[in-house]
Amino acid sequence: IEASGIGITCASINGSQIGGRRNLVINGAMNIAQRATSSTTEGYKTIDRFETLHGNTDEAPTYSQEGVDTNVTPYTLGFRKVFRITNGNNTSGAGANDYILLRQKIEAQNIATSGWNYKSASSFVTLSFWIRSSVAQSFQGYLRTADGTSQQYPFETGSLSADTWTKVVKTVPGNSNITVNNDTGNGLMIVFSAFLGTDYTANSVTEDAWSAYSSSARVKDNTTTWYTTNDATLEVTGLQLEVGEQATPFEHRSVGEELALCQRYFYRHGDLSGTRNYALMGVGMIGHNGSTDTGKIQISSPVRMRTQPTATAIPSGAEFIISTGNGGEGTSDMYCNSAPALWTAASGDINFWVDFQRTSGGNPDQGIACMVYGNNNGANIGFDAEL
Repeated sequence: IEASGIGITCASINGSQIGGRRNLVINGAMNIAQRATSSTTEGYKTIDRFETLHGNTDEAPTYSQEGVDTNVTPYTLGFRKVFRITNGNNTSGAGANDYILLRQKIEAQNIATSGWNYKSASSFVTLSFWIRSSVAQSFQGYLRTADGTSQQYPFETGSLSADTWTKVVKTVPGNSNITVNNDTGNGLMIVFSAFLGTDYTANSVTEDAWSAYSSSARVKDNTTTWYTTNDATLEVTGLQLEVGEQATPFEHRSVGEELALCQRYFYRHGDLSGTRNYALMGVGMIGHNGSTDTGKIQISSPVRMRTQPTATAIPSGAEFIISTGNGGEGTSDMYCNSAPALWTAASGDINFWVDFQRTSGGNPDQGIACMVYGNNNGANIGFDAEL
């Protein structure tokens, strides 16, 4: 194609595809938060597909989904949510074994079949994201493969001005030492370091290059200013990883489509409202008494999950009521279990049996119908198949 004497090819546009789904990151616009919108606990606790890790802090950081300020970029580009880390008060300073990390793990088969020839130094993926810190400094991050001999690719954001959004773009070549299995395991991690102590860093690290992963030399030494500033914030949105040498505009997906992608890894079933007043009972689940002390419910996930999930109560310690008809018209026997033991038995990756173990109540016949309600409004069941 010739336009004003300039040859336009796929390579000059993006190095590969110019249409279709490009972003290998799920929920990069931070729109979906099935579990909660704020937490001080590490793990998968807030925004879907993003895992937090921290250790040896004097005060736990807060992880939250927040809105984007209006009339600023990236708001003007369609972004409405960010992942925010609010630092605690680390009165003892920046310890060598202190850390606060944010990461997403990408399923191996999604990398293996993406079109990136990850074994070749002449084949590229491009990482881009928007980042803002309340403290002026540079931050580190790295890509890390999981299969074979783990490899790492350290990078730096460059110096950020305080309270100013900056777009960072990193073009990453393949490497002959990379291994990615075509399976449902962890294929590639994108890791942001809010802070890593010197037990995990070394100034001898070469940035923007692949090397064997070293837990004691992941990135260069981190600047400590943000970490030692009480209530300092770090925000990220617009995370995109795409095949090719150029960063294209962020691939915005509808909320429904993004939710379905997230539900492969976590599915929240609810909201199960309820009350001990029979006439006011809300939304429940129909099942049967698997035994005299168990209410058994079958649930189907809206999408096939990555693997057979584990089930937990949301919020932690939520109570459920098992209601069983006893033959009398308009009457029921009530069974409430505190901090229920939820588990999937003989389940696959889309249909699950969940057993609610009674902790109090009567002794109904096995096999008769029952309904399970949340004993508090908003009680949910979470099915977790995260990497």
